[in-house]
Amino acid sequence: MASRILETDYLVVGAGASGMAFVDSLITASDADVIMVDRRFAPGGHWNDSYPFIRLHQPSAYYGVNSLPLGADAIDTTGVNAGMYERATGREICAYYERAMDQRLLASGRVRFFAQCDYVSPGALVSRLTGDRFEVTVRRAVVDAAYLEPRVPATSPPAFEVDDGVRWAPVNELAYREEPPDGYTIIGAGKTGADAVLYLLQNGVPPALIRWIKPREAWYLNRRFTQGGELLPTLFEGLALQAEASAEAGSQTELFERLDDTEQLLRIDTEVEPTMFRSPTASTAEIEQLRRIEQVIRLGRVRRIEADAIRLEQGSIPTTPGTLHVYAAAGGLNPAPEVPIFAPGRIRLQSMRIGLTPFNKALIGYVEATRPDIAAKNRLCPPNRQPDSPADWIRGTLIAWQADAVWAREPDIAQWMDSARTNISRGLREQRSRPELAAGIARYRASLEPAIANLHRLRGAGSS
Repeated sequence: MASRILETDYLVVGAGASGMAFVDSLITASDADVIMVDRRFAPGGHWNDSYPFIRLHQPSAYYGVNSLPLGADAIDTTGVNAGMYERATGREICAYYERAMDQRLLASGRVRFFAQCDYVSPGALVSRLTGDRFEVTVRRAVVDAAYLEPRVPATSPPAFEVDDGVRWAPVNELAYREEPPDGYTIIGAGKTGADAVLYLLQNGVPPALIRWIKPREAWYLNRRFTQGGELLPTLFEGLALQAEASAEAGSQTELFERLDDTEQLLRIDTEVEPTMFRSPTASTAEIEQLRRIEQVIRLGRVRRIEADAIRLEQGSIPTTPGTLHVYAAAGGLNPAPEVPIFAPGRIRLQSMRIGLTPFNKALIGYVEATRPDIAAKNRLCPPNRQPDSPADWIRGTLIAWQADAVWAREPDIAQWMDSARTNISRGLREQRSRPELAAGIARYRASLEPAIANLHRLRGAGSS
């Protein structure tokens, strides 16, 4: 086991979506030298561990890194995503990140990538393959690109006990089944659980054979209103509807009723009030498919699976030896506390706009490259904690709208945003003359100031 000494400007811990977007933006706007380290064998972060049938929840058009397109910017014409921009598969995303690393980052001559290495202490890396140790002198900052690293079923053990003989599997294994079980019990109320249900339905499993354990009911963002490019008018139609609802609602309850009525937020069961919001997106066609599942269990989280019973927080339900219990509840994005993004010698990558990982981290990279003052950088990049409850929609929307106003007052950032492919509203200046887009922008701007004021009031008033 050898030991080597290295030097760099930035040591970036994590080569997933966050680290890749940050580094791509940083080296575009500066002459920085970067070392990236990841415990995995390839860039792409959690995408390397995700279930085979996963797809992006958002359009490929603004995912990845700014310098390399993902997909063909095509609009789907069939399926549950018809009328919206294409969404890459997990395999496409992994291949994309390998291309981005090879053709963009490494090809720059200013990035080195240490795969299958652990960051073990300040300035030290250890190879998982050879045991070699690398001592790194960092001139500017250590960048924590894994601060919000997602937890996925393939690498996170279930938080419940499973008796011997019980048939169970992480969601990944659904794609490799050789014999059909008597039925499926999906454990997990989030987007992974929904993806598992959709996968089974799309592959011909009758709804009657699917049981879904959902400790909480969730709100989903309507994907129709998260489109850019040619569909920018629908993005601003949605922003206008959100701002109008936010300006006019007399209570948090009324706000979510308005967001529901205008289909800004979607829910599967209209008779159950959602208590979870983690910013997943879905199409109305996907929601309709998910409504086909009638066996929905709402008895809290699973505590134990036995041969003939599932023990939950609020009761028990029967099961059978022939049922496959599918674990789809690993937790997703890490709900770490928000901390200042910039500190002396350290950068912790977080979001300013909820749900747009590559954009947020690319902007942080640009700000790091163009602003010398830590206080100024933190003013431009206010952390926006990963949401968990409906009230977090209010907090997250407030922070994002206020950040938008700050960015608009910085001419170089406004110009950067208009050309950054990871920005959902890029190209806005070129399209302003479109009547339907101009109308949406006007409505949004007319309601924005009263919306921000009222959201502050609603946030302080609670859910009454």
